[in-house]
Amino acid sequence: MSLKYDLKVNKQKFGTWCILPSPECVNVLCKSGLDFVLIDMEHSPVEFITAQKMVMAAHAEGKEAVVRVGKLDELAILKALDIGSDGIMVPHVESKDDIDKIVSFAMYPACGIRGYSPYTRAGGYCVKDNYTYDENNRIFISVIIESQKGLDNLDEILSNPYLDMIYLGQYDISIALGHPGEINHPEVISIVENCVKKAKKAGKAVGALYHTKKDYEYFTKIGVDFLVYKVDTAIINDGLREVREVIKIND
Repeated sequence: MSLKYDLKVNKQKFGTWCILPSPECVNVLCKSGLDFVLIDMEHSPVEFITAQKMVMAAHAEGKEAVVRVGKLDELAILKALDIGSDGIMVPHVESKDDIDKIVSFAMYPACGIRGYSPYTRAGGYCVKDNYTYDENNRIFISVIIESQKGLDNLDEILSNPYLDMIYLGQYDISIALGHPGEINHPEVISIVENCVKKAKKAGKAVGALYHTKKDYEYFTKIGVDFLVYKVDTAIINDGLREVREVIKIND
């Protein structure tokens, strides 16, 4: 089954963020057994030519690739889908108008206004019967909730029937609540748990970043099912630091 439909039945999926512009790195990560990679085009130097290769590297291992675009932008969403990704994640979503625009840009008529070229990777490089219908049913649409305004308007955002998932930007939420970086502050935890409850009640999946087994157990307990373990750069850096500590390499 796909990421989109597995999450609908509350099946947990595991992945990581990719900010290194490297298809080879994506391929290694997917070989390790991840379900998906999140290709970050907001906080990385990744451009669309490289992003398409990264998507292909994930698909080569039978894994899925979701692209976080840099901002709510029609052309960025179109390109992120035309390169053949399995879906999009849009940051800084704060209102019903935002999610309605995202859905409109991501989906073909009659659900949206996405422009159609059958000659892209997503289109299979040829004209196919029922393609636009199938694509509307295939793509995974997710957004990041990370501001006070987004929190305030969460119910309206969740009301869009084509939204599949919200991803909780815990660090930005901590800033919005006046506790910068304190993701374990009681107020931050309370807000995160409330968001999860609202999303699950609305039939949406929830994503979050975790770093430790304790984090994983906590998020599993409260109902987070799109579990993102660290970032590719942190996995490499932390792994080598641990080795350095174990074998006591001196500077």
